Amino acid sequence: MRLGVMIGAERGDMARKVSKLISDIQWAESAGLDSAWMPQVPNDFDCLTMVALMAANTTRIELGTAVVPLQAQHPIALARQALSVHAMSGGRLALGVGPSHHWIVRDMLGLPYDKPAAYTRDYLQVLNMAIAGPGPSEGRSAATREFMIDVENDSFTVHNPTVLAADTPMPVLVSALGPVMLQIAGEHADGTSLWMADEKAIGEHIAPKINKAAADAGKPAPRIVAGIPVTLCANSEIEAAKDRANRILAEAETSPNYQRLLDRGEARNVGDLCAAGDEESILKRFKQFADAGVTDLSVRLLPIGETRDELIASKYRTREVIAELAKAVR
Repeated sequence: MRLGVMIGAERGDMARKVSKLISDIQWAESAGLDSAWMPQVPNDFDCLTMVALMAANTTRIELGTAVVPLQAQHPIALARQALSVHAMSGGRLALGVGPSHHWIVRDMLGLPYDKPAAYTRDYLQVLNMAIAGPGPSEGRSAATREFMIDVENDSFTVHNPTVLAADTPMPVLVSALGPVMLQIAGEHADGTSLWMADEKAIGEHIAPKINKAAADAGKPAPRIVAGIPVTLCANSEIEAAKDRANRILAEAETSPNYQRLLDRGEARNVGDLCAAGDEESILKRFKQFADAGVTDLSVRLLPIGETRDELIASKYRTREVIAELAKAVR
């Protein structure tokens, strides 16, 4: 299992966020982590722009989005942006996308949210063609190296020329939680990016369904990227860590999509998902996720403390342990 870290989700002074993003990604790369994942918070920095910033300040680490809401832009526009960032990063982008949630798409953006799964399937048809580009000669003009993206489905009518294509593989991961979305992710993407999924939900629901869908489609085994909060603390502080997770991250539980996923596992809230305790306890939890079928773990650092200094100290202690555990879970 590969170990990564979530970067960019924390609220704070926007004037200092750029320098903090650079500092955090440089730590992640120097610590030997495999990947870093940038969430798209509705009222915060654009996650693909964050990837471009971090790519300019690193050389090795994989950089992923978790995730770009599909409804916010046309698939040609997203493909163009993603391919540009992928090239700028030296081929290190993992593009996480998803149909988001009704309270973002419908209530915030004022866009339809009637058939998110069908829309995702149609969107991926355009996005995948735009990312792949032509074969060695088919569809490509020798003079212009131009390729025509021709797709007509229920959601899109696209006849768009392009000269862009991914020179190196750019994995596309879909935030798939339910059976239909897992089928789509297995057939049309390279894996799934998860939040609010515990070991039972992954092992008994997500992994079997997406793995079967990929196998039936003749595709390689998909990546399963699971995001979880992590707090290094004394065992006597575990409940405090869970309470803090529920205070800071509980808004995610309001989504019916996440509620249905919680119902498939044993966790009742985001606090139950939190890997909290000493180094041994955290490693044990990581291995449980690996045994459930997780290929990549994305750690959301969750410090605890009563003062700012205590929170900062907790963050740095947790980071040190995560860097050591990255070696143990590979």
